[in-house]
Amino acid sequence: MSQNQSVNRRIVLASRPKGAPVAANFRLEEQPLPSLAAGQLLLRTVYLSLDPYMRGRMSDAPSYAAPVAIDQVMTGGAVSRVVASNDKNFKAGDWVVASSGWQDYAAIDATLVRKLEGAALKHPSLALGVLGMPGFTAYMGLLDIGQPQAGETVVVAAATGPVGSLVGQIAKLQGCKVVGIAGGAEKCRYAVEHFGFDHCVDHRDPALAQRLQEACPQGIDVYFENVGGAVFDAVLPLLNTKARVPVCGLVSQYNAEGLPQGQDRLMLLTSTILRKRLRVQGFIIFDDYGHRYGEFAKQMGEWFSADKIKFREHRIQGLENAPQSLIDLLEGKNFGKVVVQIGEEND
Repeated sequence: MSQNQSVNRRIVLASRPKGAPVAANFRLEEQPLPSLAAGQLLLRTVYLSLDPYMRGRMSDAPSYAAPVAIDQVMTGGAVSRVVASNDKNFKAGDWVVASSGWQDYAAIDATLVRKLEGAALKHPSLALGVLGMPGFTAYMGLLDIGQPQAGETVVVAAATGPVGSLVGQIAKLQGCKVVGIAGGAEKCRYAVEHFGFDHCVDHRDPALAQRLQEACPQGIDVYFENVGGAVFDAVLPLLNTKARVPVCGLVSQYNAEGLPQGQDRLMLLTSTILRKRLRVQGFIIFDDYGHRYGEFAKQMGEWFSADKIKFREHRIQGLENAPQSLIDLLEGKNFGKVVVQIGEEND
């Protein structure tokens, strides 16, 4: 976690991956510290967030956001300390969160930086998890698109991940039955015993479809999609009339280089959407709901402070370990929200 005050270590995109990313797609390099322009802050990274969406930014395929350019810093949100400020609203030592990328230091326009407040000041890394983007994603995707009602059955994929674990707990607070889908017996057990899910089904089980049907005898009213692929295949026949499907992510497809082999299921999907009058809606959290962040922050802060919401963090040490950690995340090897500690909390 060494941070030299005169050198900026950064990890750049060296090449675009073909399929799953490999170490050679990244490069660690050193540059002088960035200089500050008017209205900018110099930030020292303490915690870097790793998230599945980063795989999409490594590709130049059309998407909702511009790709990372070759030889440019990998994109990513981070919790940082302000080192120097050219803006009257910030001072040295402030805790902030910004999209400052995979590097020790960054010069960022103050308009793109948010100060940490409330519970996040006590636990800064959580501003990248339960009190940050994953929490915001779970909150708005479930409550605004999923609109769960007491007594309904909510199913969430990637159930022990930073978004899925919160979706399940928020659904429980709404009075719903919650069924998770996760990878492996340990994660499934954790979802029930720690996060309070009613059931959790292992997506590696060859009898996944049957196990899910047994866990959801009344069908599924809300399915929070994080995975796609075979998991969605098992969910689709169980969706009730007027079920809601917030589409947050499709991690099983992120490394795909083409369409999957086998039967084309598009006709089955579209006919089910029509017959059952399903609501299937994708969303990009800050593009669609950025104006409602304050609503989320207030409610989640209250729940978290009252111990009504639990969260698990998977912490990695050292900027140099970020590439392998992202590779592992995309293979499902993480258990909880992946955060890379790059620097010390104290100035």
